Amino acid sequence: MTDRIYLSAPKMGEAELAGMASAIAADEIAMGTAIAEFEARLAVHAGTKGAVAAASGTAAIHLALDVLGIGSGDIVFCSSLTFAASAAPVRYLGAEPVFIDSEPESWNMSPDALKRAFETHPNPKAVIIVDLYGQAADYDALSEICTTHDVPIVEDAAEALGATYKERPAGGFGKIGIYSFNGNKILTTGGGGALLSDDETLLTRARNLAAQAREPALHYEHTRLGYNYRISNLAAAAGNAQLDRLMDRITQRREVFERYRAALSDIEAIGFMPEAPFGTATRWLSVMTMESGAGLPAPAALCEALEAENIEARPVWKPMHRQPVFTDCAYFTHGDNQSVSDDAFASGVCLPSGPDVTEDRQNRVIAAIRKALGKG
Repeated sequence: MTDRIYLSAPKMGEAELAGMASAIAADEIAMGTAIAEFEARLAVHAGTKGAVAAASGTAAIHLALDVLGIGSGDIVFCSSLTFAASAAPVRYLGAEPVFIDSEPESWNMSPDALKRAFETHPNPKAVIIVDLYGQAADYDALSEICTTHDVPIVEDAAEALGATYKERPAGGFGKIGIYSFNGNKILTTGGGGALLSDDETLLTRARNLAAQAREPALHYEHTRLGYNYRISNLAAAAGNAQLDRLMDRITQRREVFERYRAALSDIEAIGFMPEAPFGTATRWLSVMTMESGAGLPAPAALCEALEAENIEARPVWKPMHRQPVFTDCAYFTHGDNQSVSDDAFASGVCLPSGPDVTEDRQNRVIAAIRKALGKG
């Protein structure tokens, strides 16, 4: 059996080992100076006044909604085409998600669908906008709508660290921004996330909640429930090393994407997730689309064919409004008879994109795709 090619494998090396070894030598394993350095560097990158590193991107979203005062019975608008972690924290707090379709230009939240949602639900407590697969949403259009209704944006940039919107970095467009450092992300600490904001009061509250909401007393005093959401100093040390090479990682992913597009360009029914003209995507994952009715296999069938070649692939995120756990939630489409999220799920496949996808290994993936499509 040939060696396995993963969708987005983590990669760490000597620099990460050196950073973690330094933290261990200083007896700074759980807490230490690497966390403060990591938070400061993330804030500089995003262009925000501060950051709070957390145990995961999901934890950071949960903290964001909590400090914004989201509670039982509240409504929160959320992108539908995303991973469940974008919406699950809404339910953690007893609130109800209302899902918003994507626009075809970027696959991110549709301003038209968002306007429709406000017509029916004029008083949501927040809007969670996802920057999908490493591409920022159209924040000028979306921010104008949210500002008109005086509703804060939580920018879920979990997949988009390093992406830009009109030359500004993803993560700094909402009242609160979110990053993820999960094992499959461009920057990984093995697990981790961050909350970013210009509102220092919210940052202070989030940091307190992440540390079990302990009050500043010699004994352990708690006036409200908090969470064990702190990142470890060891993880932050690895993150600092990875930040040094972030742009190199993005360049590699974009090169992988362009090789896929060039190698499959002769197949008319094949396309790729668009890159909107307002920014630069990281291409965290290379997403290929297959035109329906063209005699090509369904995304799941292509993934199964690649799996037989020991290659990991997966369909595009199943939209949240299609998930069994959220079937009771409202959903607003981009057009009267057009659900862009459903179309993307029906046609899209995420291809191996990580740092282990060398040109030789990518040629193997391309050959397997062509074989599965009958285009070998």
